[in-house]
Amino acid sequence: MKPKVAIVILNWNGKHFLEQFLPLLLERTPEPCAQIFVADNGSTDGSVPWLTENFPDLPLIVFQSNLGYTGGYNQALKQIDATYYILLNSDVEVTPGWLTPLVREMDLSPECGVCMPKILSRANPQTFEYAGACGGFIDRLGFPFCRGRILTLLEKDNGQYDQPINVFWASGTCMVVRANLFHELGGLDNYFFAHMEEIDFCWRAHWAGYSVRVVPDSKILHVGGGTLPNDSPRKLYLNYRNNLLMMYKNLGRWERFPVLFIRILADHLSAIAYFFQGKYKFTQSVYKAHLHFWTMCPHMSRPGGKKPDLSSVMFKGSIVWRFFVSGKKITFQELRMQ
Repeated sequence: MKPKVAIVILNWNGKHFLEQFLPLLLERTPEPCAQIFVADNGSTDGSVPWLTENFPDLPLIVFQSNLGYTGGYNQALKQIDATYYILLNSDVEVTPGWLTPLVREMDLSPECGVCMPKILSRANPQTFEYAGACGGFIDRLGFPFCRGRILTLLEKDNGQYDQPINVFWASGTCMVVRANLFHELGGLDNYFFAHMEEIDFCWRAHWAGYSVRVVPDSKILHVGGGTLPNDSPRKLYLNYRNNLLMMYKNLGRWERFPVLFIRILADHLSAIAYFFQGKYKFTQSVYKAHLHFWTMCPHMSRPGGKKPDLSSVMFKGSIVWRFFVSGKKITFQELRMQ
């Protein structure tokens, strides 16, 4: 009998995280409801021998090379039959009772295609974590931000965002997806490899007529930066390139090129700023991202269906201008009130 929920950890050289967090996941996950899988992305740190020795009954899918976040999950989920998939990072500590609110939301809201929990920092559990916080949004130029995290400003969690709401995107740190929707949309976009792929997927889910929600009654703690550190030129390159690809694919026909034109100008300004800060590899990453964007965009397939109304989950201004240029660093609550 297929499990209702398949919790799938995609591991790449994360043995130290598995040792720390997998036992807690097994302890805090109701067994009749869910089955836990690990898909290994060609690890070379002994992850697979450790898993087979310590958890011989845990379903394990092994790839011979690193297929990226997108390719790894796409290939793994082709082999798993369930009603809901939960894509869960290896560097996550789940809290007791974390699963029930997420499953309840999906059961009671058939229009909800994707949902996520509240994500707090494991190093400082009173603070929201960068990669998702309490639900993701974007501005009109495609810059992502979160309820509880605007660009570099992380808020403390004082319960101010405990109301479940519709959001633009759910974090790939812990993302619940209807299995039929995942396969209907062709999974994650393999061109992305890693970073921004979950935002692209959620945008395509909106195009398909589904909503995306955050369920703060569910809470997890995230280490963050476990695969690529935040100061990695490779990570910067993927974020710039994939953000442009995402907008090229998902923006409406008449807004795509004006928005991309402004965004490309903004990216060039950021590349120049990196140069004068002495971050020459970051400058190279931005220009490399733009070069590869222009070679890849002809291969992008655009979603079908009626253009979704995203007015409630997309900030109509520029979050970068509001946060940096105006000199006023604001919280999400203050942003939504303006």
